[in-house]
Amino acid sequence: MTSTAPATIRPDSSEFAPYYERYIALVEKGDIARTLEKQIADTVSLLSGVSEHQGDHRYAPDKWSVKQIVGHLTDAERIFGYRALRIARADKTPIEGFEQDDYVRTGGFEGRKLSDLVEELAAVRKATVLLFRGIEPEAWLHRGIANGNEISVRALAYITAGHELHHRSVLKEKYLAQA
Repeated sequence: MTSTAPATIRPDSSEFAPYYERYIALVEKGDIARTLEKQIADTVSLLSGVSEHQGDHRYAPDKWSVKQIVGHLTDAERIFGYRALRIARADKTPIEGFEQDDYVRTGGFEGRKLSDLVEELAAVRKATVLLFRGIEPEAWLHRGIANGNEISVRALAYITAGHELHHRSVLKEKYLAQA
């Protein structure tokens, strides 16, 4: 990809709902597929130092555990990838939203080993990277409707990266510093 390819240009505000700016702003400019590939190593490294006991840690009673955050990251990445695939393939059918708290509540993450959840997250990221590497240059700019809002494929890639960065920061600041 050349430096002017759509995958190397940050999406503009017309490509996503304002809520997602907080994620997109966290992502450095550059080839987003390469960014996605590199950043997962940092998250896996961070989580590989977390014990199974720490995986159950919550910094407050009403907050998700470390395991639940990892499960949430995996679920959200699958959904973002699904949305990107459909929109990249010019599917104009509106895509429904999802309630993240319901997904976490029913995900069964607490009953799993943290190491397995981290392995699954890494595998899903590999699939996400391959998906984005295979998107044709013009398809990065395709737009569709997800959760009632217009969004581009490019924005979904940046949201995926920024969502992970956001939760990695929360893990470092609120969970692992106190665990």
